[in-house]
Amino acid sequence: MSDLSRELLPGWAEDWLLLERDRWDQTRVYALESLSRQLPRDGHYLPALQSALAAIAVDSLRETAHRLVVEVHMAEGNVASAVTRYPDYRVPLQRELKVEPSLQMTQLLRDLPPA
Repeated sequence: MSDLSRELLPGWAEDWLLLERDRWDQTRVYALESLSRQLPRDGHYLPALQSALAAIAVDSLRETAHRLVVEVHMAEGNVASAVTRYPDYRVPLQRELKVEPSLQMTQLLRDLPPA
């Protein structure tokens, strides 16, 4: 996973790198999200969480990565951690794009069992 958290040729400013960096970023986000979906099935919650957080580091407004963080917390029984992640995503999303999280994201938290 450590290679997936690395930027392509950091510090280089050549124009030809823009498209290649975008391609690399998309590849690594999809790979990190895939890991984050697979690892909890075998009880590997920490690496699943780290993978999802690494995907967020690449694209901070990517909802699928944020949903995975919530799902991992819920899978390991950490409801409070799952709930606190929602505003961590919602606030920057509203501030930067003036939109709300998707129904899929909000439904994750609505489906929690009552306290």
